[in-house]
Amino acid sequence: MNKHILLSKYGPRAGLLIALSATSSAYAQMSCPQVSTEALGITGVRVLSSEEVPAGAGSPIAHCRIDALAAERTGQDGHDYAIHFEIRLPDDWNGRFVHQFNGGNDGTVVPAFGPLLGGNTQRTALGIGYAVLSSDAGHDGASYPDAQLAAGSRFGLDPEARLYYGYKAVETLTPIGKQILASYYGEAPVSSYGIGCSNGGRHGMVAASRFGDQFDGILVGAPGFNLPKAAVQHALDVQTLNALTGDLRTSFSPADLAAVGTAINQSCDALDGLEDGIVSDIAACQENFDINTAVCQNDNQEQCISEAQAQALTTIFAGPRNAHGAQLYSEWAWDPGISGSDWRFWKVQSPIPPWDNLPLIAVMGASSLAQIFTTPPTKVDGDPDSLLNFLLDFDLNRDSWKIYKRNRNYRESAMSFMTPPDARNPKLKKLKRSGGKIILFHGVSDPVFSYLDTENWYRRLNRNYHGHADRFAKLYPVPGMNHCSGGPATDDFNLFEQLVNWVENDQEPQSVTAKVRADNPEVPADWSPTRTRKLCPYPEVATYVGGNPESADSFVCQ
Repeated sequence: MNKHILLSKYGPRAGLLIALSATSSAYAQMSCPQVSTEALGITGVRVLSSEEVPAGAGSPIAHCRIDALAAERTGQDGHDYAIHFEIRLPDDWNGRFVHQFNGGNDGTVVPAFGPLLGGNTQRTALGIGYAVLSSDAGHDGASYPDAQLAAGSRFGLDPEARLYYGYKAVETLTPIGKQILASYYGEAPVSSYGIGCSNGGRHGMVAASRFGDQFDGILVGAPGFNLPKAAVQHALDVQTLNALTGDLRTSFSPADLAAVGTAINQSCDALDGLEDGIVSDIAACQENFDINTAVCQNDNQEQCISEAQAQALTTIFAGPRNAHGAQLYSEWAWDPGISGSDWRFWKVQSPIPPWDNLPLIAVMGASSLAQIFTTPPTKVDGDPDSLLNFLLDFDLNRDSWKIYKRNRNYRESAMSFMTPPDARNPKLKKLKRSGGKIILFHGVSDPVFSYLDTENWYRRLNRNYHGHADRFAKLYPVPGMNHCSGGPATDDFNLFEQLVNWVENDQEPQSVTAKVRADNPEVPADWSPTRTRKLCPYPEVATYVGGNPESADSFVCQ
């Protein structure tokens, strides 16, 4: 019986029935050594190898790992292209499928363990019995060794490789993954999920918009769904910070950013009813905080910044604009997590010598803007100075429109192939009509993709459904958290469990408990190691109502 029919007939208990039937049925299971191109019988897929992987030694459970290629072709640049992927099939399968969406420029097959996101890296989909697929999104990032630091984005010179990176790899592989499960186990999956953070979150949002009917649930973290626009922000960041000292790596010290975080806490921490180092009332803080409160008032003052530094942050947080004042990306949210090391790693300075200690946006961000997100692409040299200079020379007024440009060879603009087609007027029709669900989370102090951009997207979605988008879509802001995890935050949470219960048991998520992660070095010394907090679905705010200040039970979402 179809899963959705089962749910409508039997209600919330249907998920349990599905789980029992999936785990107890006698699969006509293929053995791992038998797996081959011919045995799978799937058009357009070539199996390279299959291996039995025992539990232990880095593997959470015993499973079969299949290594394969799809969509093989020769590109316009003369390089051979294919979607290289692996799928891991548990011996004790729970009847479900996860498409693991990866981050960055893709270009490598990250092991298909299915990380369930948040700061807890030990929690994986494979470990609890899901079959998991992971790919390189249609290009090999190691195939351009002479490109140095620009190698990971050099595929952007090939028009078709851009499209696979943007959406076609997920579109191609999702049905292939389901077909492999049907061939291997003798049964199709009862539920299919997509999971990803950062660019992986972008993949998730694009999938929800373009082919949402392929998924029962999608978990999206820190989504770069407007990635080309965010890359324009990189140019603004680099130009603004570099102008402070002539070297953006010295523009803000860790102590400077800690001073800004302290000033934000002093202005905003009590707005949620408790001074605890966490600013839960995000909207009120944007109204309350004035960056000038962080500026030094005299030469002897400690923990403060200069007027020039305050102006630089004001410029960055306002987002890029052209000469006519039009917003090119998004504003950013003031939050104490600006003190997090990840914020500085992305925008100010990295500890990586081959990058000449430049921040991530000035290296990988620069090469992506040059070679993937503008049309025609600029083949940029891969040394740190060349990449930095590309951003320093990027004219926000003259060059930013190139993210919308297309031509005879590059038939889709970056904004077309990288973003959800309905991003400006989101409806997610295919996902909603098929009964699918989506949960998004975003660190309020994310340094690379603005939380406010995601919040504004959700507000537009909610407006389109007359205030009822939460019937199939939820957004959870994570105060203090940087990009995907980290920062002074309770970043250990399990939203995937909430998603599955929503999809399969019709249990709508409300507040979610988040914990302090023991291996998070950003946790302030005065926080209890057992601290828990409520993550509230937007627009609710976790408000202290009395009791143990270290316990989530002392807060309500309102």
